[in-house]
Amino acid sequence: MSASPFPAVSRVEILAEARSWIGTPYRHRASLKGQGADCLGLVRGVWRALIGPEPEPLAPYAPDWAEAGRTETLAQTAARHLVAISPAAAQPADVLLFRFRSHLPAKHIAFLSDNGRIIHAYDGVSVCEGHFTPWWRRRTAFAFAFPGVTD
Repeated sequence: MSASPFPAVSRVEILAEARSWIGTPYRHRASLKGQGADCLGLVRGVWRALIGPEPEPLAPYAPDWAEAGRTETLAQTAARHLVAISPAAAQPADVLLFRFRSHLPAKHIAFLSDNGRIIHAYDGVSVCEGHFTPWWRRRTAFAFAFPGVTD
């Protein structure tokens, strides 16, 4: 059996790192704890802290990229580096992708928390931990686990 190329990381470690970003101001395309991050930047920052260097360069994206592109770019990128799981099987510390409109690609990303909440960043709000309400649940389109995650 070959060893995983990724370090083992626990769900507790993932959530602790994600929570350490709470209060980081929202900044489009940014990923610097305490300085600025968007929803993808939060996931990128947690990856760097726990897994290592980012696996591929960040492609340019505008705030309306999903509406303009009409492709599942975020989900396709996540599938290259994370482990796809069923949204119904998501556990704390897994990554959720949301579709704001049923006919548009998923364009928002968050960590599922361990207390019925999600950790994410969005325009006008810093990185925060908010309720995983039915509104968010209905919009969950994809779920992924970090590689090497342990329980």
